[in-house]
Amino acid sequence: MLNMDFSQALAINTQQMDWQVSPAPGVLRKPLERQAKESGHVTSIVQYRSESFFPEHSHPLGEEIFVLEGVFSDEHGDYPAGSYLRNPPGSKHSPFSKQSCVIFVKLNQFDPRDLTTVRINTHQQTWLAGQGGLQVMPLHDFEHEHVALVKWPAGEVFQAHRHFGGEEILVLSGEFNDENGRYPKYSWLRHPHQSQHHPFVEQQTIILVKTGHLPLV
Repeated sequence: MLNMDFSQALAINTQQMDWQVSPAPGVLRKPLERQAKESGHVTSIVQYRSESFFPEHSHPLGEEIFVLEGVFSDEHGDYPAGSYLRNPPGSKHSPFSKQSCVIFVKLNQFDPRDLTTVRINTHQQTWLAGQGGLQVMPLHDFEHEHVALVKWPAGEVFQAHRHFGGEEILVLSGEFNDENGRYPKYSWLRHPHQSQHHPFVEQQTIILVKTGHLPLV
């Protein structure tokens, strides 16, 4: 068990973590939360070195991926940095990378009724106007769960707010801040149900945000 108390807030600078080996040669990982060593609820940063692969495996409760660097591939296609993928419950694939990649991965965290396959190259999508100076790119919605990219212009300050069903953030570029700290690129944050903070940025910053999906503890 790793970071599975969802009543606790987390803020992890993943760039300060060491890579750990996985069962597949050439595939390394930085576990962020984990129910069991090789199964169940898992969130990780994963690196595929060039010509590395992971054997075919299934996703009992789905797999969610955001490609951070390089090109991630499987038998269904090639997904460059900026790709957002959802493999629904019961799906399976054989992932690999020809030239190496780094991905953010969430395993076995879908609602079993959420059966939509998603393949989005965010560099080919349009930003929408959000609150204040924010720009938003919706990626997926299922009932109470919402996933989006949010672009913050330099100097933007957002109002203090609470998170029903929690909030999870991965900083993709720039630096995200709130009254509790400063979070550089590739920082991962998890705020529990009904937590509150007052975020702001000093430089343009893009974050991957998921809300409404954490236990109501």
